[in-house]
Parts: sequence; structure tokens; C-alpha cells
Amino acid sequence: MKKGIDISIHDGIIDFNKVKSSGLADFVIIRAGYGKLESQKDKRFEKNYNGCTENNIPVGCYWYSYAKSVSEIQTEAKVFLETIKGKQFEYPVYLDFEEKSQFALGKAKCSEMAKAFLDILENAGYYAGIYSSKSHLENYFTEDILNRYTVWVAHYGVAKTSYKYPFDMWQYSSDGSVPGINHRCDMNYCYQDDFPEIIKSAGLNGFPKSVEKPVESVKKSIDIQMLVDGVQYSGTVYSD
Repeated sequence: MKKGIDISIHDGIIDFNKVKSSGLADFVIIRAGYGKLESQKDKRFEKNYNGCTENNIPVGCYWYSYAKSVSEIQTEAKVFLETIKGKQFEYPVYLDFEEKSQFALGKAKCSEMAKAFLDILENAGYYAGIYSSKSHLENYFTEDILNRYTVWVAHYGVAKTSYKYPFDMWQYSSDGSVPGINHRCDMNYCYQDDFPEIIKSAGLNGFPKSVEKPVESVKKSIDIQMLVDGVQYSGTVYSD
């Protein structure tokens, strides 16, 4: 299990050296932005990303959605991709889906929208996931969504989440304290220890795909001598 935090402009100026030294953040999930406009990029996304990478803190990111149709959420996904282009993420990239106006559309529409967003991320070479609260995940998304993509579930005030579908990350508190951050922050546990290895080896999230070198054929030789009807024969036998 890994410990981590998620951050946005609302967390202010962060001293990532202190965050790293605290031992309380094995990873950080950064808000890249929200909505469907490039101008809605999180104002501290670049600084937060650079602060993590300069201190060797593995990162993931998320995009907060306000979309109320498939076409709108597809636009959000494309703006998200443009925002994170050229960067590398050792942890998944998430759709943050939690607006009341979205849930008012019903389970089928929420699922259709989530799939549209996440499919765009996957097709672009990203390890995609969805974030929402326990109750919203269980009540507004179909099982094919919850079983298909990695899930980051928010569930506060319990010793252990009772979320009933598979999940890799649990946001267990919004009231955490971490050196380097001047106020309370979101705290998470990640139960998939191999995210960085899985993502890097698959060439996802901005990492280059590994190219296997061809195995060179090595010829082996054996010198032999034979005596046939009193006549001596000699030679060399080769094999790959």
C-alpha cells in the first residue's frame, strides 16, 4: 500500500521538498484543470507538476468535469489531453465526476459520458480511471464502467471503505496534514503498488514504449573425427 495526496490551486504554494521528506506522500495526484476550455487549466498545474518531478515524487493527474452531454465531455477530454501533453505520469489520469447536475441525468447517461471520456484517454495512450464518491460510483455508473477502468473512490469517516466494486485507490480523508502544505489536504491510499512499473513498461502516460532487441543467432561448432573402414575422416558440424 502507498500513501498519497491530491492537490490543486486550492492548496496554495506547496513546499514539495518538505512533502517528500515527510514520508506521507509516496505519490501525488494533481488537478490539471476543469471544464471544456483550455483557459480552465489549473493555475498551479505546471508548478505542482514541476515541484513533484524535481523532488522525485511520482505523479498522476485528474480533470474535473462539468459536462452534461457526451459531446461536451469529449471536448473536456481533448482539452485535458492538450493540457498534459509532453508530460509523464507514473500514476493514472482520472476523470473527476461529481456534479449534482450530472447525476440528475441518470445512471445510463452518466455511464455513457464516463465511457466517452475514458475511451478518448485510452486511445491516446493513457492509463485512465474514474474518481467519485462511493455512493455516486455505486448508484450512477454501470458495472461495465466500474469493472473496466481503474477506480479512485472517495469515502470519508470510516476505518475501511465498504465500496463494493474493484478499486485501486481510496481517498479516505479531506482533513489531512502534511508538512509543506499550509492547510488541510486530501489523503489517499493506493493498493496497486505496481502502477509506475505497469505504466512505464506498457509505454503509457507519456513514457516511451520499450523496444525489444532482437536475439542474435549464435552458431555453435563441434569438431569431429571418424574412422570408417580404416579411413580417417574429420570435419566441423555447425548448429544455431
